[in-house]
Formats: sequence, C-alpha cells, structure tokens
Amino acid sequence: MTLVLKEHAVKKGQYTEEKIAYALKQAEAGTPVAEVLRRMGISEQTFYRWKKLYGGLGVGELRRIRVRTHSQNRTVAARSTADRKAVGHLS
Repeated sequence: MTLVLKEHAVKKGQYTEEKIAYALKQAEAGTPVAEVLRRMGISEQTFYRWKKLYGGLGVGELRRIRVRTHSQNRTVAARSTADRKAVGHLS
C-alpha cells in the first residue's frame, strides 16, 4: 500500500498588518463598527476575531505575531508530514 501525501498550503490573508491595525484603531477612535466593516469589506466575525487576537497592538507588534504564527504553522505541518512518512514506512 502506498501512502500519498499532499502538501498543505497556508492561505495568506488578503489584509496586511497595516490594514488590520487601521480597522481596529478606527473602531477604538469611535467610528461605528458597522462603518468599519463596510469600509473594509469584512464580516463582523472577522473584525471581532482580529480584535480578540490583535486588539491594542501596533503594526510592528502585529507583524511579529503573524510572522511567528505562520512560522509555527509551517513547523507543525512539516512535523506532521514527517510523521506520516514514518508511519507509511511501517505499514
């Protein structure tokens, strides 16, 4: 039996750190959330996810967190692939 592995690509978000920080700052400055959602073209769920993850951070801090998270996801995916290959050789 041959085990076929597929590479899992991590989807890059369409919003830059600057745009995420801008949206959060606009809401903090008093712009109604509905207006921010309309201007950015995002859902309410996306806005509140950003707020939960990145609320109160500046652009630089936000960028560091996103880069670190992306790097960690790649590491986990690589380990998972290696584990699957090892299991495939045992069969």
